[in-house]
Amino acid sequence: MSQDRPIILVPGKMHPRVLERMTTLFDVRQVDGPDASLITPELAAGVTGIATVNNVPSSLMDALKKLEIVSNFGVGYDGVDAGHAARSGIVVTHTPDVLNDEVADTAIGLLINTLRRLPAAEQWLRDGRWVKDGPFPLSPLSLGGRQVGLYGLGRIGQAIARRLQGFDLDIAYHTRSRRDDVPYAYHATLLALAQAVDTLIVIVPGSAETKHTVNADILQALGPDGVVINVGRGITVDETALIAALQQGVIAGAGLDVFEREPQVPEALMALPQVSLLPHVASASVGTRNKMADLVVDNLASWFQNGKALTPVAETPFTRRAR
Repeated sequence: MSQDRPIILVPGKMHPRVLERMTTLFDVRQVDGPDASLITPELAAGVTGIATVNNVPSSLMDALKKLEIVSNFGVGYDGVDAGHAARSGIVVTHTPDVLNDEVADTAIGLLINTLRRLPAAEQWLRDGRWVKDGPFPLSPLSLGGRQVGLYGLGRIGQAIARRLQGFDLDIAYHTRSRRDDVPYAYHATLLALAQAVDTLIVIVPGSAETKHTVNADILQALGPDGVVINVGRGITVDETALIAALQQGVIAGAGLDVFEREPQVPEALMALPQVSLLPHVASASVGTRNKMADLVVDNLASWFQNGKALTPVAETPFTRRAR
């Protein structure tokens, strides 16, 4: 192995732009997945960095004796054991900000698609039913006058809120603590938010604390005109409760870009006409993914060249000099 360039491990698939740029800066080594059993003694002794798409368990970190940094492709890093990294002095980075607008745009599009059933209307046309059967049925829901609640008001949540303001909608939010820099109504609990709105947009990270927080009680509180939009993480919404609420008319619709067991989507969910489903594409444009790829590599380069990551996660605010 090269002694001149840091050795970076790629455990599994990676965006091609990351691989292309890393090969000019680092000694890049790839294995089939984030499995500690794939780590040879040579890798264990030499790897100092990991580039990942949100999948680094603690066992893999422990297998790499000189590991200093995990650079994650994505703003969410629930698949990286950041707590273990922090205890081990390993910095974890992610790719915030560069995808804010793309995800916010997708959230608004998904909301409109869900309310107005635009994908179904397009399919009606493509199937020739406009000619055979006449106009597409009127959508039972509309965007105007809705009360929107944001579950999460970080960078992406604020970008969504700014877009919603352009539709003259009332906006409220729930986070762990009130923000002093926004004009939106704050609710101290998710249940209180759900009781106050009819549209819930979920944009919180996936974690043990947020798992299934959008449950049957929250859905019941939204009411029969209620709509749930999720562009955060699939585990936040209890899919079993959501399917039941949709089947029974407890809420009116849902728009989902993320799911509990991706890429598996429940057949019962796909069978429902009042849902709009996307295959986790909120940030999936060429330009945005290239920016994310660049930030993955730039974090690694900055760490090894300057001793400091560009966008470390909150759990690991480390510098290389402190190691």
